[in-house]
Amino acid sequence: MDKYVIKGGNRLTGEVSISGAKNAAIAIIPAAILADGVCCIENIPNITDVASITRILFDMGAKIRNINKSTIEIDPRPIHTHVASYELARHIRGSYYLLGALLGRFNHAVVTMPGGCDFGVRPIDQHLKGFAALGASYKLEGGMVDVYAESLTGANIYLDVVSVGATVNIMLAAVKAKGLTVIENAAKEPHIVDLANFLNSMGADIRGAGTDVIKIYGVSRLIGTTYSIIPDQIEAGTYMVAAAATCGDVLVKNVIPKHLESISAKLEEMGVQVEEFDDAVRVSRTGKLNKCNIKTMPHPGFPTDMQPQIAVLLSIANGTSIINESVWDNRFRYVEELRRMGAQISVDGKLAVIEGVDHLNAAPVKATDLRAGAAMMIAALAAAGTTQIEDINHIERGYENVEQKLLNLGADIQRVHVPEPTVAQAI
Repeated sequence: MDKYVIKGGNRLTGEVSISGAKNAAIAIIPAAILADGVCCIENIPNITDVASITRILFDMGAKIRNINKSTIEIDPRPIHTHVASYELARHIRGSYYLLGALLGRFNHAVVTMPGGCDFGVRPIDQHLKGFAALGASYKLEGGMVDVYAESLTGANIYLDVVSVGATVNIMLAAVKAKGLTVIENAAKEPHIVDLANFLNSMGADIRGAGTDVIKIYGVSRLIGTTYSIIPDQIEAGTYMVAAAATCGDVLVKNVIPKHLESISAKLEEMGVQVEEFDDAVRVSRTGKLNKCNIKTMPHPGFPTDMQPQIAVLLSIANGTSIINESVWDNRFRYVEELRRMGAQISVDGKLAVIEGVDHLNAAPVKATDLRAGAAMMIAALAAAGTTQIEDINHIERGYENVEQKLLNLGADIQRVHVPEPTVAQAI
């Protein structure tokens, strides 16, 4: 029941170091199930989604050791079941990656349908299509997905839509299948490449990750490895937008600038200065923001996970901007919260029309999902007055130590505990 209380108006200045990528971590940790040895994974973000997926592996029998705050050691050899805990798995999207990993190891997997942020149905038809092509059958019962195969054999798989989740799951299931698997129309996101690199460091033979055709030559055994996860492009993009929204000057460190190109390009189009270094970007703004049109696309297009954050920036830009959300059906749920703060936004299906206003005003708001929560923080930092943000558990699913990082940049933010209401108060 905690909330963030943010007094707006402070320029963000200084340096911030970006943590490991959430979306890579929640794919790589399940991938460790496939190893016949200990995996040491570095640059792990300390967020609740990672804690949840790690707890699922522990519950299944894996030995987990925390080396330090950003490094864990996983010994998957004691895992004794192909069934993931329903209660633990139902809250996070990454739970469905257990399907591919368990199928690849045991030829059998039983996992709940994916949870996570509620902004549209998360169909897994492309995942199941891929498993079936590899020789598996499946059934859906009681909210659980049960996938089974006598054996897995490589196949040519064409994805009807570009799907990160399906690409990951097919890679996990195919890596130890007999023969060659080819995924066409594969997702190209940086964490797809990171997962392929992790699996290859274990002895897999995956080629073409980062392109739309991935070839997987099955191997009989994967060994333990030590691997460091890439930086989180969405966390980096969030601090970049926060710097721009507050007329700040922030050096965003521990990043891969190439992963940020679509974000940097739109910020520069809006009049924000972005300077690239080897492993950092500096973001600053002194003048007015220009209007800009955004269309979310699979990588290397503008990421859907940055759409709510950039909407905040557009809401205080000069002129009329349009956002076309081409990935998720229901990603504009945060708009009503921004309207409370004075934003002028109208939504029609997957289009949002934003009329820039001079400034936002503080208001009580809530985080409707992970990235919407990040948007509310950016809005609060830029707004006049003191904003209270509820449901911050969503934010902490994907942002490590966000309160302290913002404090270090000069934000006026505090976490306030809200006691749970008594029965009498609730009535």
